[in-house]
Amino acid sequence: MIKELLENMSYVNLFTRPRRFGKTLTMSMLKNFFEVDSDSTLFDGLEISKEEELCKEYMGKFPVISISLKNVAGDTFDTAKRRLRSTLAMEAGRFPFLANSGRLSEGERQQYAKLIALDNKGEFTMTDTLMENSLLMLSRFLQKHYGQKVVILIDEYDVPLDKAYQSGYYDVMADFIRTLFGQALKTNGSLYFAVLTGCLRISKESIFTGLNNFNVYTVKDVQYNEYFGFLDREVMGLLEYYGFTEKYDAIKEWYDGYRFGKLEIYCPWDVVSYCHALRMNPSAHPENYWVNTSSNSIIRKFIDKADGITRDEMELLISGKDIKKKIRQELTYRDLDSTIDNLWSILFTTGYLTQCGEDDDDGMTSLMIPNREIRWIFVEQIQEWFEAETKKDMQKLEDFCRAFEKKDTEAIEKAFASYLRKTISIRDINVRKEMKENFYHGILLGLFAGMNGWKVRSNAESGEGYSDISVEVEDKEIGIIIELKYAEKAAFDDGCREALKQIGERNYEEALLDNGMRTIYKYGIACYKKRCKVVSE
Repeated sequence: MIKELLENMSYVNLFTRPRRFGKTLTMSMLKNFFEVDSDSTLFDGLEISKEEELCKEYMGKFPVISISLKNVAGDTFDTAKRRLRSTLAMEAGRFPFLANSGRLSEGERQQYAKLIALDNKGEFTMTDTLMENSLLMLSRFLQKHYGQKVVILIDEYDVPLDKAYQSGYYDVMADFIRTLFGQALKTNGSLYFAVLTGCLRISKESIFTGLNNFNVYTVKDVQYNEYFGFLDREVMGLLEYYGFTEKYDAIKEWYDGYRFGKLEIYCPWDVVSYCHALRMNPSAHPENYWVNTSSNSIIRKFIDKADGITRDEMELLISGKDIKKKIRQELTYRDLDSTIDNLWSILFTTGYLTQCGEDDDDGMTSLMIPNREIRWIFVEQIQEWFEAETKKDMQKLEDFCRAFEKKDTEAIEKAFASYLRKTISIRDINVRKEMKENFYHGILLGLFAGMNGWKVRSNAESGEGYSDISVEVEDKEIGIIIELKYAEKAAFDDGCREALKQIGERNYEEALLDNGMRTIYKYGIACYKKRCKVVSE
């Protein structure tokens, strides 16, 4: 990547990729390659070491300013600005020799001292004006000291804007960042080149006004597509090294599927995390590692805006199919949720959806869910949304639950089918039958949640196994056992019979009887897409 960057270098280079695809690691690599007095042995034996002339000319030859804006966030502008001040001051503090550099004037040395000055509480005192000029000033000081232009690296450049948008101070933060970047990246004669990374491509009109020789490389571009994430051969090499080649199919199903340019890419964070888990426990199953690294509020916001057509499209995606959408890669934060069409673009750029195939002649992009892990996120968020929606009509919900106490299978079936029609089914997802059953299991648990006087247990040990759902209605001494089945090809009768047979053969009622329930109702429920059948023994 270093070789390609130097051969095709722009004055400012922006790389956008989803979270956990190696952006920060890439910035660390660039810093350690270019920075004066860095440890060149880090690159021994790596591809770049074969480029002897290039290494001789560039390795360890530049002052490097490297900041991450990941933590520049807060509920208020003042809080975020304080964290930005600390980020800038701490980076300036990496160059204490500037305070006594004979190549700087006395005035410049005093200005440097102001960049890192502290008050009696240990807080940095840099003024707003000084903050806006800090990267420009630091660049000039470093160039004068070393006699060499600087490299500027800014990681997670869009985080302050994202947090500002969420907390209601976007305009003032955008103005501040626009001035900071403009000084450092537009009017900076001491800059050799700059690299920025982030998840979203924020429009030039928003914060990059007037920047020339500015290139953006997104997940749609062919350039640099192999340098973020793992290729298939790299995953195989990793698994062979650790002796986990038998896990290849599971890793491919869970963590592959992203398309950058024309390459298929694995999420590196997931692959490394799962391999680490396997080293600790060779029988470990794949987990959702990516989902836990950040908020998934964008999915919830998307679902909240979804109309009937959008819900149908989401069903297609969850079932493994693709949909065609016009992708806008360059947005301002004000545009993000102004229309549902923009949210499709955000889902694409942030990694919840990926491209399949080439864009058509009309510029429409085929989108799909990349892998099993991301599909799980969609299903979980949909269930949460569904539970919230159904709880709005509490009387109907209570009537539905009471029907289980009355053994009114007709009422149960009618109401449950009505709820299923309002939500998004999982259709015929190419996953195990148990996962399909878990979807309906989760919906039913959500409907039961908060029912006064009910003790609801999921997958509780009972008799000779684990019942899907068991309920104790203590004041009425009624026990309810529910077993759910996915009705393959809508074979509802077979599914219900199988469910009731399992309840009887495994003595699921035993635990309820032991807890003092005198009347036991057993229900077999078979579901297929948005239809269901309910049978009671």
